[in-house]
Amino acid sequence: MEVNSTAAIVGGRVFVGTGNGKLLALNLANGQRLWEYAAADAISASPCVAAGRVFVGDEEGTFHAVDAATGKLLWKYSAKDKIASSATAGDDVVLVGSYDGRLLCLEAATGKLRWVFESEAQVHCSPCVTADGVIIAGCDGQLHVLDLHTGRQQRSIPLDGPAAASPAAGGHQAYVGTLQGDCLAVNLQDGTILWKLAANDAAHPIGQVTASALVTGDQVIFAAEDNQCFCVQRDSGKRAWTFTTKAANESSPVLCGRRVFFGSADGNLYAADVTSGKALWQFTAGGQIKASPAVGAGRLVIGNSDGTIFCFGAAAVAAR
Repeated sequence: MEVNSTAAIVGGRVFVGTGNGKLLALNLANGQRLWEYAAADAISASPCVAAGRVFVGDEEGTFHAVDAATGKLLWKYSAKDKIASSATAGDDVVLVGSYDGRLLCLEAATGKLRWVFESEAQVHCSPCVTADGVIIAGCDGQLHVLDLHTGRQQRSIPLDGPAAASPAAGGHQAYVGTLQGDCLAVNLQDGTILWKLAANDAAHPIGQVTASALVTGDQVIFAAEDNQCFCVQRDSGKRAWTFTTKAANESSPVLCGRRVFFGSADGNLYAADVTSGKALWQFTAGGQIKASPAVGAGRLVIGNSDGTIFCFGAAAVAAR
């Protein structure tokens, strides 16, 4: 039972999906299983928790809305292909992508389809809601900016390669890596490329990127599958530091205080100083870590390919 789903920490509970198709609710304080919901297939997406509901898709293509208190099914919606996209809530709707090439906007209370956007390839990423609209980076090699209320496309920005990573936003900019290893900063208002780090750059080559970038202050931090997690200046894309692991990094970096946490396929959970990239802490989990760290209520929760879910307390996640 591998756990590649990133957990959600809400209201003293941990919600997480498993490779054998279970959605679990655990007590954050002691790990006690509070309830279990059986989906149709494996869950690799992260649960989204909003207004007392837990939303998550499975690899059969079924999207589930479950009562957060009891685990009881409220409604479900069937897409035409698997769902690896983690859902995003917005006002009274929930948005999720599917391998059928569509971004779905569903009414959170009922599951009724509000609108649909059809791209030309799979939507693996999680949608990002900003002041500029809804943003998705697609396997069609485009960054799409959509109107949240109608799903109408406002602009489409070429990324010069397919993307599975979720775009990260900061202000009116978005930052995203592609499957060929390019990393870009995009102006969402006019669609211009602010800077681009090329995968084949001689000084700093980059492997494919499936993790979402971390935007923090004047920095952007990317994790790549060529064993590196690296930080660049947000305004220029100039590299500030590089942290090298022993295997691929699919886990999205997360900030807690002055520490950046991320997992690796080498079986380790790392913490690095956000300013210098200096290694501060390391935990050997054993199995590969593809999930991203979940941080909340003074805790950090993450699962691994062995099916173990770890919870770390304030001593591990506190800033230095």
